[in-house]
Amino acid sequence: MAQTGRVSTVPASRRIVGVDVARCLALLGMVTAHLVDAGRDGPPSGWFQLVSGRSAALFAVLAGVSLALVTDPTRGPVRYQRREVAVRAVVVAVIGLFLGAFPSGLAVILTYYGVLFLLALPVLRWRARSLALLAVAWALLSPVVSQLLRPHLPATSYQVPGLVSLVDPWQLVTELLVTGYYPVLTWGTYLFAGMAAARAGLQWPRVARWLLVMFGWTAVLALGAARWLTGLPPVRQALVASWDRGGDVAGWTDLQPLLAEGLYGTTPTGSWWWLAVWAPHSGSVVDLVHTTASALAVLGLALVLVHLTGHERVWRVLFGAGTMTLTLYSAHVVVRSLGPDVPLAWSLPAHLVGVLAVGAGFVLAGRRGPLESLVSSLARGGPQPEPPVRGQSGTGWPR
Repeated sequence: MAQTGRVSTVPASRRIVGVDVARCLALLGMVTAHLVDAGRDGPPSGWFQLVSGRSAALFAVLAGVSLALVTDPTRGPVRYQRREVAVRAVVVAVIGLFLGAFPSGLAVILTYYGVLFLLALPVLRWRARSLALLAVAWALLSPVVSQLLRPHLPATSYQVPGLVSLVDPWQLVTELLVTGYYPVLTWGTYLFAGMAAARAGLQWPRVARWLLVMFGWTAVLALGAARWLTGLPPVRQALVASWDRGGDVAGWTDLQPLLAEGLYGTTPTGSWWWLAVWAPHSGSVVDLVHTTASALAVLGLALVLVHLTGHERVWRVLFGAGTMTLTLYSAHVVVRSLGPDVPLAWSLPAHLVGVLAVGAGFVLAGRRGPLESLVSSLARGGPQPEPPVRGQSGTGWPR
């Protein structure tokens, strides 16, 4: 990849619209995963299998992109940037704890994200090559460490982190870091990969094309490797024998639909072959490689499309939700908490149209999302001038 030997910066007056497009797609994907099969029985639909796991991973990769863009060397001393990131992390985590109190039935991701941001503090100024190597090592080694640690930690409660979780801090810490829905231990892969991509210079069309082609093929190859390995009879036998998550699993045909639904953050620990399994939110090596590559390919595609068409204003409005995903994600959680008996509360089309319409309206009005403004104001120590959306530096959430 070109430009990997130095830190690339983006002018403060220019927003990378392709990143907002990718972030909007991530939000739409998460909303779809939450609602596409709501209230129905049977195996997961094709749409659910397409977006589940991949959209959340794209969100996390783009969080890394945002952190890298707002902490480049042109924006001041690193100690101040670390303070800002730390404050943002705490605020986002607290918002997540409040949302966890709503009966949405969703595994709210924000508290995990807040803790994840803290993982970036030591590497805020690392170059693209170093961050890329760190991401690769993290993807290969963190699932191994997780397999070794989890038998010695409290079993996950499968509860969404909320304010009530603070009464058992050790359980909360172990779930946020290792055993929960989005464990920071393995999700650091996404953060470092996104930071590496941003440092490589997302404003350059050749970098966008490289992301699309290179990681598109990587995602395909990861799935191919998983399919081949889990097609071997001894591997299937080991997976079936070590399944410990409930359900009547007598053979591979019983296990397959359970894997399609996802594994809620971690794999069973009874066999090392679980590291070769593809299942949404499993945290296996294959899962991390595939979803990270998928996220980078989608980012590359979004950047390429914006570069090719040249109509940045159109993209900015149509995918304006990408500038205020913290606000819109939070609103989505609250609305879904109203329950299926409230009209449109569980309607996928209503949520998708609402997200796009609100995002476009805020962009046209030149306004930031309210939660984005709150986080930014607290991180900087006080109210800041409200810049128009087209002039924001960085790429939005959690900014």
